[in-house]
Amino acid sequence: MRKVHNKVRAFIFTVLDIFYPIFKRFMPLQTYHYAACGGGNTLFNIVLYHLFYNYVVHKQIVHVGSIALTPHVASFILAFFFTFPVGFYLSMFVVFHGSYLKRRVQLLRYFIVAMVCVFLNYVLLKFFIETLGWEKHPTLALVATATIVVIFSYLSQRYFSFKKGKLVPANAEVANALR
Repeated sequence: MRKVHNKVRAFIFTVLDIFYPIFKRFMPLQTYHYAACGGGNTLFNIVLYHLFYNYVVHKQIVHVGSIALTPHVASFILAFFFTFPVGFYLSMFVVFHGSYLKRRVQLLRYFIVAMVCVFLNYVLLKFFIETLGWEKHPTLALVATATIVVIFSYLSQRYFSFKKGKLVPANAEVANALR
């Protein structure tokens, strides 16, 4: 499994490195990696959303027990089940590698941020579709929503889920011994 992981990661970096010189003047490498990986995962999400909305949910209300989900919300939830693990993998091993946090802490924090993003997506999708009347253009509503959520997500993932920094020794003696 580690060989597959290393090959996938190397392939991703190879593809990203081809295009980085174009963006080098505008953004640092980590921001470029986030934009490329997050953009790719967002595009994947949009494609899945479109497919689920039109071909799986068939633009119909989905009943789950006593809960009725609108087609745009049901499609978003279905797409999330695929894009969450892809996003975590890309964030952990491509974008924010080198965090001192343990993987389970990273996963928990990534999940917390993702849940906040799900909530933001839900509220913004409902706002664009139901308040602004974009029900004939649900994919466009998702694109507008994603733009807003991506900014929040980047800042949260960088400074919360995968933060970098020096580990602080438990006491001053250990700190002095390390100098």
